[in-house]
Amino acid sequence: MAVIARILARRLVLLVPLLLGIVLFVFLVMRFADIDPASAYFQGANPTPQQLHDFRESNGLLDPLPLRYVHFVGELVRGDMGISVLTRQPVVEQVTTALPLTMQLTFLGLGIAVVVSLVLGISAAIYRDRAWDQAVRVVSLTGVAAPGFWLALLMIQYLAVDQGWFPTGGYVNPADSLTGWLKSMTLPALALSLPVAAQLTRIVRTAVVEELDKDYVRTAVGSGLPPVVVVGRNVLRNALINPLTVLGLRVGYLLGGAVVVETIFSLPGMGKLMIDAVKNGDPAVVQGVVLTTAVGFVVVNLVIDVLYLLVNPRLRGAS
Repeated sequence: MAVIARILARRLVLLVPLLLGIVLFVFLVMRFADIDPASAYFQGANPTPQQLHDFRESNGLLDPLPLRYVHFVGELVRGDMGISVLTRQPVVEQVTTALPLTMQLTFLGLGIAVVVSLVLGISAAIYRDRAWDQAVRVVSLTGVAAPGFWLALLMIQYLAVDQGWFPTGGYVNPADSLTGWLKSMTLPALALSLPVAAQLTRIVRTAVVEELDKDYVRTAVGSGLPPVVVVGRNVLRNALINPLTVLGLRVGYLLGGAVVVETIFSLPGMGKLMIDAVKNGDPAVVQGVVLTTAVGFVVVNLVIDVLYLLVNPRLRGAS
């Protein structure tokens, strides 16, 4: 554990310049985007040029770009993401209100993707070149080609509208009704997770097949160890390194895909918050959502790095 703690501390130190780079990128993109906070603030009020100038001056929009970046970083360190020019509310409050739903959707989709890919990938590898393996490969290939928004629309049509098994949209707080929460989140989580599950299934199958062909597996089985023990104790630990790599990258897809899925299912999460902010020209909210999503992606990949070390101890020495 001391080795893991030392490696984790080193990775945390390296995160500082990475996060500063993310902040700089988002800052520059938003400053050069065709979104004027002053115009958004006076939306529909026909402000005079002097009013626009006074607003920009009082909010530091006329300061040199490096000075604005320093002020921006300082505000972020204090936990201040700015004020929404439309709602006049702190962006932090809007983000913290929308973030829990997006996290629920993302991790529910992640859990579905992991369970489905492990079950299908491992079983297909064990029964390779048989009918079950061929069926899994066809299904996974179809899933990779199917975009999440298309799956969402199909599910709404057939499972919500035609069958009436699930609601077409909206969100139910689990504190109010756990059953209602499950019904409201099932279709969005499936639409978000199935393309990821399909890709992971193919990777898990390939990794397990390659591991099953190695000499140590044949030796272990030949020595009398049950195949289930060999697969569970040795094969999976070595075979899951590549799927973990892809899983870390796919978390970014899940976070990004939540933008579209939340909009389709009318879920009041980070995705819908950003879409509304873009449509209404609210740059502070847009950059707050983007920064939060980027930091979440970095943190999840840090967790994946730790899982590497736990799954394969040989990586500790290399790190």
